[in-house]
Amino acid sequence: MYKGSCLCGAIKVELKGSIDNIIHCHCSLCRKNSGTAYATNGFVNTEDFNVLDPENKLSHFKFKEGKLRHFCSVCASPVFSSNSDNPTKLRIRLGILDTDIKERPASHNFVSSKANWDNLDAELPRYDGFEPNRAS
Repeated sequence: MYKGSCLCGAIKVELKGSIDNIIHCHCSLCRKNSGTAYATNGFVNTEDFNVLDPENKLSHFKFKEGKLRHFCSVCASPVFSSNSDNPTKLRIRLGILDTDIKERPASHNFVSSKANWDNLDAELPRYDGFEPNRAS
């Protein structure tokens, strides 16, 4: 079972099944919604996904007719997206998960729409914490 939570912890999620069709999406809509270079999304079966929201903090934004983006009303963390055209599946942002997953992304999508500063092949230094010259 996978477990996750929003940034403030008001909403917790549990996933009993697998995550399918994981992609890194570089489209402008995912970039705006995540505030990052791309969003990593995967699909889950609705019946396998449980939202624990004891204080009713889950809210939603009607993105398009039949398409809702569900998020925490306290910290604004995206939790999942639903689509009335396919009510058996939900799209989750993998960043909501706290436990390690076994599935892996299959592709980078909409790369022609990627942020101009995003270099997919960049060989940037990697650190276990903040970069050494950063003032905390």
